[in-house]
Amino acid sequence: MSYLEVIGGRRLQGGIRIQGSKNAALPILSAAVLHSGVTVLKNCPKIIDVKNMLEILRDFGCRVDWEGDVLIIDASGMHGGAARKQYARKMRSSIMLLGSLLGRVGSACLPYPGGCVIGERPIDLHLAALRQMGARVEEGDEGLLAVCESPKGAEVVLPFPSVGATENVILLSVLSEGITVLDNAAREPEIEELCRFLNSMGACIRGGGSSRIVIAGVEKLHDTEFTIGPDRIVAGTYMLLTAAAGGRVFLEAAPAGQLKGVLNLLGRMGVCAEERKDGLWIGRSGRICSPGTVQTEPYPGFPTDLQSPLMAVLAGAEGESRIRETIFEARFKIVEDLKRMGADICTKGQEAVIRGREMLHGETLAAQELRGGAALVLAAAAAEGSSRIRGLSYIERGYENIVRDLQALGVVVNLREENEKDAVYERTWEKPERKI
Repeated sequence: MSYLEVIGGRRLQGGIRIQGSKNAALPILSAAVLHSGVTVLKNCPKIIDVKNMLEILRDFGCRVDWEGDVLIIDASGMHGGAARKQYARKMRSSIMLLGSLLGRVGSACLPYPGGCVIGERPIDLHLAALRQMGARVEEGDEGLLAVCESPKGAEVVLPFPSVGATENVILLSVLSEGITVLDNAAREPEIEELCRFLNSMGACIRGGGSSRIVIAGVEKLHDTEFTIGPDRIVAGTYMLLTAAAGGRVFLEAAPAGQLKGVLNLLGRMGVCAEERKDGLWIGRSGRICSPGTVQTEPYPGFPTDLQSPLMAVLAGAEGESRIRETIFEARFKIVEDLKRMGADICTKGQEAVIRGREMLHGETLAAQELRGGAALVLAAAAAEGSSRIRGLSYIERGYENIVRDLQALGVVVNLREENEKDAVYERTWEKPERKI
């Protein structure tokens, strides 16, 4: 079993290029099957969730090939059928295929989605919205069986701006008859990216990135070449890493415009940021201070995906901080690990109170989910002494090569194997490191 060994307490220096967005890539991969032809994607992140989604596409007859860093999807041979549970149940994003399969072949058989243990994340909003467009969905013991022979445009109002439900409605609407108006849509940048991708294939979508999206159905789509934008959550993670460990780093291609809330928060904590056309400089010299109360919210509010990394930072901040989690009910899973490192944190319901300590200490830790695992890496990098972090597979669901990135930023980190003194960290699809 492999684990990360992190020697903490060193100030950061260096730079990295931010990878392509996971939360944009997965719905875009789902959308690619709407076209019975070829899609070429650049800057698609080579992460475990993308690997699993590509295996599911192969299950439905798509041909998938990597040519260097370019991903080519040929969906001309796509057929109905069922996705293998071993891949569909490893990630939440498999539910995004529901709308695209119904739009392309008129039926879908999918296991219930899996993923991280951060909350229930029910799919009732997805199903209710798709039913308004003519889909018939049966929920069985093994998964979902859906049929939609002639999808029709509809006026859909989401009771909550769910990202996944917004994406599924868009995916089914693209080839539907008539016009679909979606109100209270999610406004995340990844929704806008999905709409931009679909429009590049010949779809007719207006309002992506706003609370009202209008989709006029078209008869067919065409081949396209598309570059996926940078990952704002990965960029935010390394911004918070700099806040925790101190130093000064450059994050090339960091989407500062999508991170205004995070930048404002870091400014209140004493972290300096300098925006440039090609990226973002982040620096911290003295001890950070408490920002008071932070509440997670749908975009453009503070993202729930950065709540755990923020908690790791606040564990070392001066003063008392509070975090209110309003999106998922089980996002405080790192609290016990942080407390073992010396953090002073207490939770009640969906609120955590963090009384900052000047320095945490290294410990043996275990990631239980994607963003919590990244947060433990941040805490270890800022702590005194050595830490071991198990559960790397969770982190690899969203971070292309976190060891490479951390080392480029000055963190002392290595991949080790249990009962072995050293181990070589290898990735067959590793990108060349960019020198800053």
